[in-house]
Amino acid sequence: MNANAAVAGMDSSDGPAVRAANPLALTLAYHERSKHRLDRYAAGPGPLDWDAQPDPFRCWNWTQYINLPRQPVELPVLWSELNAERPAAPLTLANLATLLRLAVAVTAWKSYEGAKWPLRAHPSSGNLHPTETYVIAHWVDGLADGLYHYQARHHCLEWRAGEGVLSEQPGLWLGFSSIHWREAWKYGERAFRYCQLDLGHVLAAVSYAAALLGWRPRLLACGPAQVAATLGLDRTEDFAGVEAEEPDVLLAIELPGTATGAPPQAWGEWSGAPSLLDPRPMYHWPVIDEVAEATRGAAPDLSGFAQVSAPALAPEPNSIPVASVILKRRSAQAFDGNSVMPHAVFRRLLAALLPGGAPIWSLWPKSARVHPVILVHRVEGLANGLYILPRSDAAVPALRQALRANFEWQPADPELPLFRLVAARCGKTARTVSCHQDIAAQSAFTCMMLAEFEGPLAEDAVAYRHLHWEAGMLGHAATLAAEAAGWRGTGIGCFFDDADHELLGLADRRYQVIYHYAIGMAVDDPRLTTLPAYD
Repeated sequence: MNANAAVAGMDSSDGPAVRAANPLALTLAYHERSKHRLDRYAAGPGPLDWDAQPDPFRCWNWTQYINLPRQPVELPVLWSELNAERPAAPLTLANLATLLRLAVAVTAWKSYEGAKWPLRAHPSSGNLHPTETYVIAHWVDGLADGLYHYQARHHCLEWRAGEGVLSEQPGLWLGFSSIHWREAWKYGERAFRYCQLDLGHVLAAVSYAAALLGWRPRLLACGPAQVAATLGLDRTEDFAGVEAEEPDVLLAIELPGTATGAPPQAWGEWSGAPSLLDPRPMYHWPVIDEVAEATRGAAPDLSGFAQVSAPALAPEPNSIPVASVILKRRSAQAFDGNSVMPHAVFRRLLAALLPGGAPIWSLWPKSARVHPVILVHRVEGLANGLYILPRSDAAVPALRQALRANFEWQPADPELPLFRLVAARCGKTARTVSCHQDIAAQSAFTCMMLAEFEGPLAEDAVAYRHLHWEAGMLGHAATLAAEAAGWRGTGIGCFFDDADHELLGLADRRYQVIYHYAIGMAVDDPRLTTLPAYD
């Protein structure tokens, strides 16, 4: 169905049954209404009472807790060696704890004038962390078989259920869900987008941690009903009176040479009750529930996609251990606006965004559908201006046809698919389109993640989620590559959607910008105290 026809065919007065029957129209309508515009922002809650913020950690009460080793297993793998093959670590409780510690755990606490808040191994919009993590273990040495919820505050597993039907081989699976209210509390209707970007960051974080252990995460093509049943999220009696969790995805954690099937589908006795995160919610955003329903579907089928190799560039000199890079990652709060990024660092960072250039693209070998448009401010040897990095050969002619006709498309690198569109100082432009935020202009460069939009959604509205996951994966690959080189990244979820599109000359919805990400030299706030993740 044509996207414009889909929107035209749905009236705002249509009832829930009509809207549910037209998921494409509902999804496109949500995307339009959740755009920030130069003359108004998307609907949100207004002033916030930060003392009433929802609890960033969900606990399952009245069940058994399994404390995990808090120090990661020592794995002396340097950042420059991350993509190399290595022997797989055995499936043990200590190695599982390391995977979780480096992917979804707390990495530090920040403190200021009595206030204290956690940082985690992956970025999150507003540091609100809507994604919850579950573990399914079978024959993991040191851990009883069963389903667990991972509780990041204390780095522990909370027992949910035992296996009712035993698997025939060892297996380890991770499951993820989203609590939309965590983001909606601050961001209102735009929050559904941020939850999907966050999940992309989480999937990328898992892929990096797994690569360090010699493990291979594989996305299972499960529908939401199967994910919900596997993780116990369809047990409505458990969630009575507390915030529900949206089923997202299941990952199989595989050792090289093995193939892990679906996790156990039947559970024995259940245990535990989920904690209430917000006893006094002040708003409700029905459109988030509607778009969540409209975009539910199976994870994408990733079989049969050819893996394109990124160019082999010189490795990072004086490379540091992978675990150190992950644990010291922070989202920048400000950049100095002066530091010039070495050209070699810039090239290595862009290579990580290409298929085959980082561990995440083994988890997500699907044909690239999100392409960074880059506003370059301070990169050694590169003229200031607007650039684009098409991440597939097929994308180049389509992008050239869709973008502004007078763009140069001047090749800007002998090995990378980098093209200069316009040579110009673009700091003020970056600031304006990024909701007037200085950080977008003070960076070395800022990316606008441009997604192939109308076509994928017309095939299946679930692509709306997948495109945001891919954009989050790109942000995570960029931020870790920057951190490894002594730079820092930050996601910018607030941007003026159609101002971006006007800048690029986009006249329709074939492409849409769905994320901004900035990289620069961070300026730390000396007023803040950094505390250890776990005492």
